[in-house]
Amino acid sequence: MASRSRTSNPEPVVAERASPTAVSAPGKVLLAGGYLVLDPKYSGIVVSTSARFYTFIRERIDGQPAGQKIVVKSPQFLRASWSYQVVFTKNGTVGLVPSVENSLLGSEKKNKFVQLALERVLFLAIEKVGYQALKVATDQGLEIVIVGDNDFYSQRNQLSERGLPNVISSLAQIPQFAYTDCSLADVHKTGLGSSAALITSLVTAMMVHFKVINAADLTDDPKSPGKAFVHNVAQYVHCLAQGKVGSGFDVSSATFGSQLYTRFAPEVPTKLQPFLIGTNTSWNQRIQPFKLPPQTALMLADVDAGTDTPAAVGKVLSWKKSDPQKATELWNQLGATNDQLAAALSNLRALHTKNPAAYAAAVDRLCGQPPKQWAASSKDEVTQAFALANKLTEASRRIFRSNPVMGLKRLTADPFFKFVFAKLPLTKTQVIRGHMREMGRLSDVPIEPPEQTRLLDACLAQNGVVGGGVPGAGGYDAIWVLTLTASKPNAATPSSMSQVESVWTGWKEMNVSPLSCGESMERGVRVENAETVLGWLKKPGYVQH
Repeated sequence: MASRSRTSNPEPVVAERASPTAVSAPGKVLLAGGYLVLDPKYSGIVVSTSARFYTFIRERIDGQPAGQKIVVKSPQFLRASWSYQVVFTKNGTVGLVPSVENSLLGSEKKNKFVQLALERVLFLAIEKVGYQALKVATDQGLEIVIVGDNDFYSQRNQLSERGLPNVISSLAQIPQFAYTDCSLADVHKTGLGSSAALITSLVTAMMVHFKVINAADLTDDPKSPGKAFVHNVAQYVHCLAQGKVGSGFDVSSATFGSQLYTRFAPEVPTKLQPFLIGTNTSWNQRIQPFKLPPQTALMLADVDAGTDTPAAVGKVLSWKKSDPQKATELWNQLGATNDQLAAALSNLRALHTKNPAAYAAAVDRLCGQPPKQWAASSKDEVTQAFALANKLTEASRRIFRSNPVMGLKRLTADPFFKFVFAKLPLTKTQVIRGHMREMGRLSDVPIEPPEQTRLLDACLAQNGVVGGGVPGAGGYDAIWVLTLTASKPNAATPSSMSQVESVWTGWKEMNVSPLSCGESMERGVRVENAETVLGWLKKPGYVQH
């Protein structure tokens, strides 16, 4: 049955036809806050990635009869084309009906993410711009193309087919938006939040195309009403499509960019009226813009093992319910540690602002030294900040291998670390890793499996490595590593990034495949030049359009 939305009687308005529209939204990495971001009491550090999802919309030009038909294509996959009929009635309603040809063409099942996004934005559009304007905007039919940067999907097969080594430089030789030669259901994702980036780009593109919002409303201001509107609609659609109310950090990051995120109350999406999802003031998430320190680089790798994230989350939450006292103690300590990590990274940015030249000089020296030498190399403020961070990291790792909860108590009781905590709350990725391992042990979930621990230990032993971990819910899917980058690279000294990549390339216990993306400097969802995106889609070797 068609979904319907009602508005006032059709008005005799003459509407201009829309030009093509293109919008992109970034992926995400949850550096700290796994599991805790499900609870509004705690925050998470979310970094948006330079890998993005793109939605391109234009009137249909394939010569086929249109009649308010919307065709959605995801040309990176087999059988990934869906057709819908927009239905207008004389009493001012609009609906969306999947076309019969979807089954005839063998399309990959029902795409509820796409269908729900189309339905909800059509409902909003008829309320915002009116019956006649929406009817004109869809009269010629619409073609929507959705593609994601290659880093959202494993590129092992692409590299193998081309005889290329599994290194970062090889990824540049794979065509943009490369064809996966598999269905959506079978693709190997890398955990960058593809569904959230897709929904955010699609919802925003349709809202701009139908003039529900203006492109100029999507400013970088975290309090931008345009982005808040987009976020609320995308968040609502994402919850509907997933069939549950998640934490929402992935949609928030796709909309606003890197941030310290505290979730909205879980009941908010369930209480909203359909036409108030965008402007309703009940949305109460807290967002604080965030950036990694200068002269650092975020490295990401896909580990070919795989983790069932929903099952892992379910087991952790079941354990939390069965042992609330122990769980609350551990979660409070982990939450405090995450907050200190955020403060530490912000403090390093402050040191750079205070004296950029001194900061750069210190980082340049540290890039060529193993972390254990940092403290003795210089007494300047920046060097000591990184040295103290490393000492705290290494001490906590040794303690937490046996018992992270008691380890933190012993650590904070030590006079030296009392000084560290009081004077300069520095990076504590290893403390966080210890807490996560303990949570995994208690809940019988491999949050940081031993194999990942050994891989991370090897990465963290290299020159100039600040920290690392398993993102989000953990498991076997991926790792992140934060390295220092010299302001003046020395050709005679391997960079920290190249040393970490060498560890990945030579690792035998698991198949580690690097991603080419890093931290995005953009602030979330953005409107792209439509002709530029169309040009990308038409290039030889790219997806066929």
